[in-house]
Amino acid sequence: MSLKDVPSFKIDNFMNEILDVFYDGIYITDADGVTLIVNTAYEKLTGLKKEDLLGRRVTDLEIEGVFKTPLNPLIVKTGKSQTAVQNNKEHRQVVISGHPVFYRNGKVQYVVTFVRDVTVLAQLKEEISAQKDLIQKYYEEAKFLRSKILNHEDIVIESPTMIKLMDLVRRIAQTDANVLLLGETGVGKDVFASKIHKKSTRREEAFFKVNCACIPDNLIESEFFGYEPGAFSGASAKGKPGYFELANKGTIFLDEIGELPFSMQAKLLGVLQDQKVMRIGSTKIKKVDVRIIAATNQNLEQLIKEGTFRKDLFYRLQVAVLEIPPLRERKEDIIPLVKFFLDKYNTKYSRKINLSRDVMKLLQFYKWPGNVREIQNLILGLIVTQEKNILDIEDLPLYLLDKETTYNPEISEQKPLSEYLDEFEKNLLKNIYESHGGNITSVANFFNVDRSTIFRKLKKYQII
Repeated sequence: MSLKDVPSFKIDNFMNEILDVFYDGIYITDADGVTLIVNTAYEKLTGLKKEDLLGRRVTDLEIEGVFKTPLNPLIVKTGKSQTAVQNNKEHRQVVISGHPVFYRNGKVQYVVTFVRDVTVLAQLKEEISAQKDLIQKYYEEAKFLRSKILNHEDIVIESPTMIKLMDLVRRIAQTDANVLLLGETGVGKDVFASKIHKKSTRREEAFFKVNCACIPDNLIESEFFGYEPGAFSGASAKGKPGYFELANKGTIFLDEIGELPFSMQAKLLGVLQDQKVMRIGSTKIKKVDVRIIAATNQNLEQLIKEGTFRKDLFYRLQVAVLEIPPLRERKEDIIPLVKFFLDKYNTKYSRKINLSRDVMKLLQFYKWPGNVREIQNLILGLIVTQEKNILDIEDLPLYLLDKETTYNPEISEQKPLSEYLDEFEKNLLKNIYESHGGNITSVANFFNVDRSTIFRKLKKYQII
């Protein structure tokens, strides 16, 4: 049975039932503007009844004041779709979109008009905006809470200095004391802060890292303490919690604390003393329970003399001070770190890159002004850019060969060349011997010489 065999009144009913499914109002006319079809949604949106519209011209309805400005005549004339926004008698703001349907000869046969309630869309937009704000809040919390599930840390220690430092970290972690981490850029202050948190009783709560140097001065108070709805121009209609609220029960790590504006230092001191915060635009004080770990590569005592850092805040922060030495003062850690990052990035990128003995020797005596971060970036760069499996000196960046950044023994007095050579060889052997855990065979392999040669030189310089 085909559609031509179905009575026309049944087809009309069939079409009306289909169109009544739509949420949008649908209004169909012929080229003369005579109303042919009106669905139920159109009646609800406009307050007009089908029986008052069907069979009537839109121009007549316009004269009677039923329509303000019908789109049909313009669509028939131009053959192009048209859109308008109107307020109807139901006090709804609606978007009207009319579209032509053509005969095969290109003339307009019908005009199909869709009516959509903008009032509902505006409400949906507000709801979506509120949901976006909520999602952003959860995203920010998740970003700083995700450290809870990261168990792998880039801490490699071989030197006696660092072993002692890690013992101190474990003792401090079991307390709630404020911690001040000191050290050059790249020594791993953020890694140590994370380590302290993970070994503390707060390990199941948030670890919130804040770089004080990256927040604009005009936003820093709202970021730290949050704000109430409408507290200032541009503020979210839902308000926003600050860092201290988000880190409640956990740890907040204030990196680059020396960059904190002087005006904010007093407010931070208040939080350290009272463990209370107040959002911008609020009169309600909130109690927070947060451990503070701060870090800087600056000399805070010098900043105090210059009047840019508060002395009382410094005293509050320096309850437990950890000074992380630069790599040039713990050369025993260099080769283990190189190997650690080689393993890490070879695994990550499915590579099998290794370094030649000459490269290892050069890296051992490079000064590493960027410390651990520089090693990490160097190895990552080599893994992703080099094709060879064994890299040699010529595969390294040229800056590694700069004599200004490579270790040279200090020449402070006039001595025979042989004494300087002996001194250099002694220091070199001592460092490699200690970095290889006292394994003479391993040291011999490193220098590509017989084991007996290494044993004899170690005895000569009284290293063993």
